[in-house]
Amino acid sequence: MSQRKKALVTGGATGIGRSAVLALARAGYDVAIVYGASEAAAQRVAAEARDLGAQTLVLQCDVSDDAAVRHTLNAVGEAFGHLDALVNNAGTTANWKVKDLESLDLAEWDRTFAVNVRGTFQVSRAAVPLLRKGTQPSIVNTASIVGLRPGPQPLPYAASKAAVVNLTKTLAWNLGPEIRVNAVAPGWMEGEWMERMLGEKYEDLMGKRARATPLRRCVNADDVAETMLSLIAHNRFVTGEVVVIDGGFTSST
Repeated sequence: MSQRKKALVTGGATGIGRSAVLALARAGYDVAIVYGASEAAAQRVAAEARDLGAQTLVLQCDVSDDAAVRHTLNAVGEAFGHLDALVNNAGTTANWKVKDLESLDLAEWDRTFAVNVRGTFQVSRAAVPLLRKGTQPSIVNTASIVGLRPGPQPLPYAASKAAVVNLTKTLAWNLGPEIRVNAVAPGWMEGEWMERMLGEKYEDLMGKRARATPLRRCVNADDVAETMLSLIAHNRFVTGEVVVIDGGFTSST
């Protein structure tokens, strides 16, 4: 029997992270699920992954805390021995009133960068020894379309995702040829995240965005996970790339 592949997904309890965990489980990976606060949701995802045949590991970690990250990766190493894939999906955002720069709380700015940028780097760095023990190892980071072009999201979120884009390319240069590093940049995504961003305008604005999209709908978490899995398992000569997943909206506007 061949050795099962191993993956780690941060922010794995909900949204894109949940879909990534389940996509990896279906593809034959055992999965370590790292969550920040949603323990019950993480346990539910783990149960779903086990139903798909995966061995799971559920770990709580604040990815902005390097000591906690090192401790978490040590636990993954003890349980799995190696990693073949890392999905850096943990992320947060800040509150603000659109176009009102004074409405930004700089503590929230710092927290957004600590999780989205430093956290992505810290988890990647701590995972490198385990990835180097894996087979054709790959890292996929969650960026965003607003890291590539302006949007209504809070400034620290957009700027942090632009930093993730650069970090992806720089890590690809530093970790090649052994480890490939790519990112996904979802457009407006169906679900709870955009519901919080758009509030009562969610249905109206998402509907308008879908009608303006060549594929006539907005992206969902499963679409993103499908691309992540493709980057991990199939695109063997692709590294340092950012794949936009928005149904063609940005290419047609």
